[in-house]
Formats: sequence, structure tokens, C-alpha cells
Amino acid sequence: MLSDDTKATIRATYARLKDGLPGFRARASQGKMIAEVAKALAISGGAAVIEAPTGTGKSMAYLIAGVEVARAQKKKLLIATATVALQEQLVQRDIPLYLKLSGYDMKVALAKGMGRYLCLRNLRVAASSLQDSAQMGLGLPGGGMDADLALWAKPPAERDKQALSKLAAAFDAESWNGDIDSAPEPISDLLRPMVTTTAGGCTGRRCAHFMICPLFAARRAIADADIIVANQDLVLADLTMSSGPDSQGGVILPKPEETLYIFDEGHHVPGKAIDRGATEVFLGATVRQLSRLGRQVHAAYSLTDKESLGKLSLDAGDQKLQQLSDALEELEKDIRLGWLPDANEAEPMFRASLGQLPESWTDHARLLSAYTTEIQRWLGAVRRAVMEMSEGGPTQEALTRELGMALERIDKQARTWQAWSSDDPDNAPPLARWVTLANDQQLVCHASSVSAGGLLRHVLWDNASAVVMTSATLSAGGNFRGFADAVGLPNDAVTLSLPSPFDLAAQARLEVPALRALPEAREEHAQEITDWLAENLDWDAGNLVLFTSRAKLDRVLQKLPIQHVRRVRAQGSLGKAQLVNEHIADIEAGKGSTLFGLASFGEGLDLPGKLCETVVITQLPFAVPTDPVGATYAEWLESRGRNPFIEVTVPEATRLLTQYCGRLIRTETDHGRIVLLDRRVVLKRYGVGMLKALPPFTRVIERVA
Repeated sequence: MLSDDTKATIRATYARLKDGLPGFRARASQGKMIAEVAKALAISGGAAVIEAPTGTGKSMAYLIAGVEVARAQKKKLLIATATVALQEQLVQRDIPLYLKLSGYDMKVALAKGMGRYLCLRNLRVAASSLQDSAQMGLGLPGGGMDADLALWAKPPAERDKQALSKLAAAFDAESWNGDIDSAPEPISDLLRPMVTTTAGGCTGRRCAHFMICPLFAARRAIADADIIVANQDLVLADLTMSSGPDSQGGVILPKPEETLYIFDEGHHVPGKAIDRGATEVFLGATVRQLSRLGRQVHAAYSLTDKESLGKLSLDAGDQKLQQLSDALEELEKDIRLGWLPDANEAEPMFRASLGQLPESWTDHARLLSAYTTEIQRWLGAVRRAVMEMSEGGPTQEALTRELGMALERIDKQARTWQAWSSDDPDNAPPLARWVTLANDQQLVCHASSVSAGGLLRHVLWDNASAVVMTSATLSAGGNFRGFADAVGLPNDAVTLSLPSPFDLAAQARLEVPALRALPEAREEHAQEITDWLAENLDWDAGNLVLFTSRAKLDRVLQKLPIQHVRRVRAQGSLGKAQLVNEHIADIEAGKGSTLFGLASFGEGLDLPGKLCETVVITQLPFAVPTDPVGATYAEWLESRGRNPFIEVTVPEATRLLTQYCGRLIRTETDHGRIVLLDRRVVLKRYGVGMLKALPPFTRVIERVA
């Protein structure tokens, strides 16, 4: 419970905030949020979900409450976000400002996943491979490098060569700390995996660069920090790691029972938790990788000069790998006999109804699960033997790294085959299980949970000292049932939807024009969208037009008169940041600019004032029905007499629609209109409910003549 001293300190800190921030306005919603965050975090196992609209001052609210409770309880405060932008805002602006106003001297650390830090070893290898190839006059790097590493997927572009050189120079000059997100030079998709590493590819303290490694410097800062800002992926990864026989989490980040968690941008948590448990196996590539693994294992036996490793001779190990390879080929043969992909489908898929695969496929998976489990144990022992050698030189380090990455691939296989062959519990949703055909005609086997509720109950709610989740949109018009189910929220958790601090009725109009075509009539609807935009949009102002599909965005762009197309900046034509910067520059120069975007432009985009005076939402943002995870969950709900469209699809679409509407009013002085070009909000019963759940903008519903 909150002590009187902690309450008094929170009030005093809030008072200093009010006095110290220029132009500060006291907002009832912010005061309420501070109180609720403090109460939830002060209780052992406390849990709260707080919906706080734009303008509430969320970050300062949870900092004021969270830091004081953490100090009183001598615990760590961990803030998890979904985007790099918010992490940087917290670390570079909000937290320093809070600490300055509060007078506290506290250590702050930014924690990211391994793939967001430079791997010095890999940078040096990539750079030296360029030197070797230049000396040998080759088009591709080779030189003294092990050709089996296949370092470059294709010949490097000149910009990649320059980037390598600039990255190395910046790190050596100590002008860059190795954080990939703040790299002094753009890192291409080709280059990125070459200058980062994975857990399997990292040799830790045995690496020659360990003492100056950016990753381990960041890890040391985490251990010393009072406030940690991390991405949600890393937090979920840590929570799902085993730190003991009956213990979860605390491997990379502080132990859950010693940590107060704030999940900002909390609406991303369910999807990220599901993605965390998803797994896949590319059958053709996996067989080829096993052949390569065989050569690496031979090298390990030779280097260690052991006849037996992990209780297996080299011949017995070879036999295990061959068994696995043969079993993979048998499964592929069975799938190709049992499933004929539709040639007309762009991305052919076989989805198991209610997650139930054909029996013969399950039998294959059961055998594969047994084989991969055995190989995991053996390969782990082989890698340990190589790592523990006292003098193995560069070959030892390279082989340790390669075997580590092979273990990661075997682990992904093991999880996939376990998911394919395990029985689903009686009273819980089944796993989604499906097969796709890749562009190279390779079969890919997939498995995923369809709900994050069970996982989050186990690793987060039952494990953490206390947890608060917050976002601008978590409910469907104040109803939290959908989100509560999605995150496995405890029954005694607090749920709170705070009112907007803005006068939305005076600042914004929500218009539903009298279009005749509904989105199902694709061509007619695209034409009506085009006509409305051409005739009714103020092309000399700042606008945002949101689409639910790339196809419709492109179709409208094709139909628009050329004088309007010249004012459009469409997502995909350039990077998002560049598009937005050019849009801002044109508006500030007095020119009109209109952004055309998909879902990622519908949230997190901050265009206050004249930068965005009209938001056009072309269609209600319903989820794509072909998603195998969502389809399996919907099927399970239907099998239990429930309505997935009403229980899941409509609430999620309502939440997204609210997010999209939130792009318009960003400050107290903003004014504008939101235009919804989908008449289903007035014609369908579910649409009327969605319209009612939206914030209290002034409504203008046109009648169809």
C-alpha cells in the first residue's frame, strides 16, 4: 500500500513539475493517472490498465508515480515501449527533464535486443573480407576467409563498402557507441545482419572484443541502473527465458519480482507476445543447413581431438544428422502429396482447421521432435567442448560461433515439431498450425499461439512485482474486455479510461459523406474515394489519407487527376521519416501536401496544427481474414458458440479507428475534420456501435439522396 510519506513525495514532485515546466497546464486526467499508477505499483502483484488519450501527459504521470514507488520499495522501474522513437524520447527528453525537476540523481539505461548493437567481431570480419577481395581482384570476398561462411549474399554495393568504413571509423574515434539505431551511416538490409549477431553467434567473454563490446557495455549499464527503458520485444524475451528450475525472467533485465513494469504503447503487447512464441521451419533450407552442420561437427571433433562428445562418436553423430535430414525429406514428400497449392494464390497456404493437422504429418512431426531434441543435447555438448579448449585460436572462436547459430536453428526446429505434434489443452484455444509455399517453391511449416493471455499470465502477471499498461487506445469505447482477454489480465486488475484533456467537440468534426458504394464493391468504392478527394479535399493544406490495403491506395492514386497526384506523398515511395519531413517542409513553405498511408501511418504519427487539418479514413480497419492465427482463433470461438466478429474483430477495428482519429487533434489549439468514407458505420448495427464508441467529435452524417 502507498505510505503517507510516498503520497507526500509524489504531491511535492508534481508541484515542482507544475512550477518548473513553462506553459504547464494542470490536467485532471494526468492527476488521476498519477494516483492510479502509484496505487497499482505499490501493491505486490498490482495490475492496472490505463487508457490515456493524447495530451494527458502519460510519460510524466508514470514517471512521477513509478519513480517514487520504486524508490520507496528499493526496486527497479522498467519502462517498455513498442517503438524506438518513444524510447529515445524518454531517454533523451522526458526522463532527464523529470530528474532535473525532481532533483534526483538516478542512473538511466536504454536496453535493446542483441540485434540492435554493433558486433565488433563481425564488423572487422566484413571489413577485412573487402580488403581480401580487393587484393585478390575478386568480385566477391573470399581471400583467407572460410568460404563456408558465405559472408556476402551478393556483391556489396559501393554504399555498403563506404558504410563499413564509416562505422568502423566512428566507433574507433568513440564518436559512436555502437547502437545501430543511432548509427552515423545508414545500414542496408544486406549489411545489417553482417555487423550484428545473435545469441548463438556471440562468444561472450571469449570474444577478443568483449571489453569494448557495445552490447556488454549496455548490459553493464542495465545492472547499475535505477530506471531502465527497453523495447517490449526484449522485455518479453527476458520474461520467457528460464533463469532457474522454477524461475522465469531476470536473465538480461532485473528479476521480475524486483521490478515495477510500465508498458507504454501497451496495445502492441498482445501481438508481440504472440509473435514471441511463433516459429517456422523452411524445409529445403533446413536440409541444406544440416549438411553444412555436418562439416562443422567434423571440424569440432578434429579440433578437440576427442573420439566422443556428448556421449556420441563422430559416426553416431553423423547418423543422427542423417536421420533428421531423411525425416525432413519424408515430411516434405508427405505434405506435397497431401496438399496441392492453388496456382492462382499469390501466397499459397494450407491452414489446419482448429489447428488439427493431417495425422500422418503429426506422426512425422513427432519423430522430428524426438530427433531434434537428441541433436540439441549432443550439439550443446559439442559446442561446450570447443568453447572450453584452452588454446584453440581463431578457429575455436569461429567454430563456437557457427555451432551456436546452428543450435539456434535446431532450437527453432525443435519448437516447431513440438508444436506440430503436441495435443492442445481441452479448454484453451488450439495452436495455429499451417504450411506456406515460399517464392522459391520451398515449403515452410509454421506454428503459433493464437492468444497471448496464457503466456502473459504465467510470465508477467504472476511473476512481476507490479505491472501497469497504458496507451491512448486500449478499449473499445471504454470496454476493456477484448484487451483483458488478449493479455490475460487478472480479474482484480484496475481498468480505467481517462477523458481527453481537449475540447474535441469544439476542435474537430467527424464527417460521414453520402457515398453510395460500400468497400466490398472494390472498383466502385475506389472511384468514389477518388471523386471525393478530388472535389472535397483542400489540396493547399496538410492532409493525411489512410488506407487498409496497398491495392486500394495504388488504385486511387492511378485514378486521381495528375495535378492532385503531384501533391501526394505515398507510403512506400520513400522511407517514412523522409516522406514526413518533406510533407512538413512543404506545409511550412505554404504549399499543400497530402500523405497517403497504410496502418503504420495511422498510429504514432504526430502532425500538429496546420501539418494535418484533415484526416481521411477510407475504410473501417478490419483485420485481414486470411491471417492464419486470427482465423484459427475465430474458428475456435465459433466452435464454442461464440461470435468472433463481435467479440474480437469489431473491438479491435474500433480501437484502430480511434487510433486513426487520434492523428488529428494533437494539441489544445488544433482544429480540423475527420472524414470516414465507409457508410457501414451508419448502415450496419456493428458500425453504429463503432461510431458511438469514438471520441466526442461533432458528428456530421450526410444523407444519401
